Amino acid sequence: MGKRKANDNAGNPNQDLCDFLQELAQYERNVSKNVFKYNAYRKAAATLSGLPERVKSGEEARKLPGIGEKIAKKIEEFLTTGKLRKLEDINKDDTNVAINLLTRVSGIGPAKAKELVDAGIKTLEQLKEPRAKLNHHQKIGLKYFDDFEKRIPRKEIQEIERVMKNAIQDLDEEYIVTICGSYRREKEESGDIDALLTHPMYTSNGSKNNVASLKNIVDYLEKKKLIVDTISLGRTKFMGVCQLPGSKDKPFRRLDIRLVFHDQYYCAVLYFTGSDLFNKEMRAHALAMKYTLNEYALKRLTPEGTPGEAEEITCEEDIFRILKLPYKEPKDRK
Repeated sequence: MGKRKANDNAGNPNQDLCDFLQELAQYERNVSKNVFKYNAYRKAAATLSGLPERVKSGEEARKLPGIGEKIAKKIEEFLTTGKLRKLEDINKDDTNVAINLLTRVSGIGPAKAKELVDAGIKTLEQLKEPRAKLNHHQKIGLKYFDDFEKRIPRKEIQEIERVMKNAIQDLDEEYIVTICGSYRREKEESGDIDALLTHPMYTSNGSKNNVASLKNIVDYLEKKKLIVDTISLGRTKFMGVCQLPGSKDKPFRRLDIRLVFHDQYYCAVLYFTGSDLFNKEMRAHALAMKYTLNEYALKRLTPEGTPGEAEEITCEEDIFRILKLPYKEPKDRK
């Protein structure tokens, strides 16, 4: 949901290697538009971030899952010289640097960043000029840029979670709230806060579904001084900004809240917990087992190859059981 790009594994002995791989990934996504290379660099970074010890050589890295010969050579070059020629060349190009900078602003994607750079807008200061023609989301991203760049300590998210759950359950104690993403994977830091929300009476086959109102919840969280700005608010998704109430010295944080049907909730929890690489592996395994899996449902494929009826899912463990996989704790989903 968020735009954070830094590795979120504090204490990682391969952090510098992960950082340069993430930089290369952002270049491939934002400038080269090469999704294959983008995913390859991110997968390699995810592999390294999960290791308990320092990688000693490119040859050692080559034996790890998701690291091919070309990436292994880059790791060897970095370990030997402390730098990477490809990254140095990328960072010599002002256009590359400007595009990567502008895409760090929430709401600005690679296409908009290229459009801005082509118009001569290459700095955050220039983004404030009327000619930048930013939409509401992009203006919010620019307004809170410095705070959005900061990682969120786990302890702070725990406090935000407590305030959010208490407030939402003031409205109706049957609401279920789960903060997903790297927080649920037990990382020490996160880039933003992704919350899923449901109610037992709010179902995909309900006739009215008036029992749950995201607008009422957002209004109440504003009243409680948790939500301080809104990017967008629809029937099922809120995007905005929060800050711990009574903590004016705390940074402003990106907050997304999704209202999900109760019968689809645990597929959504699995999906939004991530990691995205783990999700890809789960979807691929589901297809191999003749199922289709997404954020809404797990469905068995018919002999014709089309999705059938959704399986009844009452918890994440049901998904693993149906797909004949051992349950994997969120903290182990690299």
